[in-house]
Amino acid sequence: MRRFALGVEIVAMLVVFASFFAGEARHAVIGIGVALLGAAALGGVSGAKSGGQRGVPGFWLWYASIAVYAFLYIPLAIVVVFSFNDSKLNAEWVGFTLAWYERLLADEGMLIAAANSLFIAFVASAVATSLGTLAGIAMHARRLRLLPVLVFAPVAMPEILLGVSLLIFFLNAVQPALGMVGVDFQLGLASVIIAHVSFSIGFVAIIVRARLAGTDEAIFEAARDLGATPWQAFRLVTFPLILPGIVAGALMAFTLSLDDFVITFFTAGVGTRTLPLEIYTMIKVAVTPEVNAVSTLLMLITLATIVIASRIAPDALRSQA
Repeated sequence: MRRFALGVEIVAMLVVFASFFAGEARHAVIGIGVALLGAAALGGVSGAKSGGQRGVPGFWLWYASIAVYAFLYIPLAIVVVFSFNDSKLNAEWVGFTLAWYERLLADEGMLIAAANSLFIAFVASAVATSLGTLAGIAMHARRLRLLPVLVFAPVAMPEILLGVSLLIFFLNAVQPALGMVGVDFQLGLASVIIAHVSFSIGFVAIIVRARLAGTDEAIFEAARDLGATPWQAFRLVTFPLILPGIVAGALMAFTLSLDDFVITFFTAGVGTRTLPLEIYTMIKVAVTPEVNAVSTLLMLITLATIVIASRIAPDALRSQA
């Protein structure tokens, strides 16, 4: 009975999703979905009670999990589907078209923003991966108390606070200091890259450290006993073992940099265009299918990167979570 109730809940979520394509009957379809959700809850509770009181918490856990995941992913699915809608408005489904993607690929401003985002993500992820790998190795080997605090602070810090602090740092410290030696520093791609490196290092360090935590220390000691120098032990033993973690950290840093909006908004300066900033500018007017199209492409890149990272180093990402 509990499985049947959970199946009814899934059907209810699909009905709610279908309501976005129901036109004038949208409210009626939503009502049907809500009724099915209520029926699934009542049926699941009664079935769980018949199997004993222990089954009730288990049912509610599954019921809430399905509801939360539906709440998270149904809006994403709607964005993807409506990016193919043959209408300038997202009010209702009219028909299938690829015109919005063709228009997107012909938009010079959007292509410039995409190129800037990819350039920033590549450079920031490369620098953050190098520094984050060294930080992860140092935290694993030295067991210093202060280093983890310094590395993980940008990860735990609210993005808006980090963005404001970096903006103040660039304007009140970096700009005057470089101005004294004749360098005219302005907010732009360079400031965005530095900002992205600052918050990406911690994520890479977490993954590399988790990878090292799962290795046997006797391997490194055996390499040293066999006459290997510290550099040879690192190059021939340590580096191959942590390479999946390094690659996963690099992909994670690339994804975080590509998707970041808040910190980029504070550190980009006038005239710097990235995909998140361009999307924000577009939705000030209206959420058009063109916005859905660029959001879909950005979503696909992000999901593909995360999937690749999870395939390369599943243990490291699981340890991070």
